[in-house]
Amino acid sequence: MLGSTSLAGLPSALFTAGSALAAVAVGRISQARGRRPGLAAGYLTGAIGSAGVITAAILDTPVLLFLALFVYGAGTATNLQARYAGADLATPDRRGRAVSTVLVATTLGGVAGPSLAAPASAFADHLGIPDLAGPFLLSGLAYLLAALVLACWLRPDPLLTARTLSRTATAETGAGPTTDVTDGAPAGSRTGVVLGALVMVVSQLVMVAIMTMAPVYMHDHGHGSTASGLVIALHIGAMYLPSPLTGWLVDRYGRMKVAAASALTLLAAGLLAAASPADSVALLALALVLLGIGWNFGLVSGTAIITDTVPLATRARTQGRVDVFIAIAGATGGMTSGIMVAAASYPALALLGGILSLALLPAVAATAFHR
Repeated sequence: MLGSTSLAGLPSALFTAGSALAAVAVGRISQARGRRPGLAAGYLTGAIGSAGVITAAILDTPVLLFLALFVYGAGTATNLQARYAGADLATPDRRGRAVSTVLVATTLGGVAGPSLAAPASAFADHLGIPDLAGPFLLSGLAYLLAALVLACWLRPDPLLTARTLSRTATAETGAGPTTDVTDGAPAGSRTGVVLGALVMVVSQLVMVAIMTMAPVYMHDHGHGSTASGLVIALHIGAMYLPSPLTGWLVDRYGRMKVAAASALTLLAAGLLAAASPADSVALLALALVLLGIGWNFGLVSGTAIITDTVPLATRARTQGRVDVFIAIAGATGGMTSGIMVAAASYPALALLGGILSLALLPAVAATAFHR
């Protein structure tokens, strides 16, 4: 639309900003009215953003495009918030597996989405819509269907039901809320909230930074789009496919151990990416697979820690706020990765990311010691 690439990074920034704002809104709606209206409203907003992008493409209006992308970010925020709904009614000893069930479903979209981009573009062109807007037809339909499915069939509402069960249990026992964790801080503990948020924020920051520049690094060293596409596909698979195993590990061995494993796995990914020869696709692919697994460990364990420690009275609102910091971490990692590579090199970026992940270990140790 603009005839140049000088503002090519602006849509991504607007998309991320919209995602952060939507995380707060979805959390507040869920807190006040339940998961069903909160998630349905978020997905519906994402669908409206998709329609706005398509309209902007037809009218060739960049300002409308930027505004629509800001709104479109609500879809991603809602997708991330959905994992919390999976954990609302799970008992503490099955909470990790509940979160992982929601996450592993994301694998289908991650694998199928890119392969549907070309047919969606061809279909858009057939309708007289600019072909680059085609994928937004697909995403808009998906978000609209998600909103309808949740509005019609997410019954009973998991968060509202959890509150009812909690009040009933309290009335029967005559006792106040007690700890709801297996190996973390007690319910309502600020320490637990900070730790859970830190685990997910650091995992997101390190993952996005190293992943974003991997295709650029490979291209600069003579690898084609097929090789870089394969590496990223393996990385995305590693982000979500291990979720059932991760959930079981979180429930079986505890949130703290898996959070520590996240830090060590991200460190191994950073070290391997830094040490891999530029001509070795196999080693770079292995590094990106480890990066995805480390991120998965961090997201599932961090989500379980947050859900354990935040009381039902404020759970959804707090979860929304935490996801704002996750969105900001992703944006920061994406923006600073290019600056770091330009100033130093991709191996230096990968090494720094791996070292940064070690910050999780003392935080995990301190929380485990004071529990």
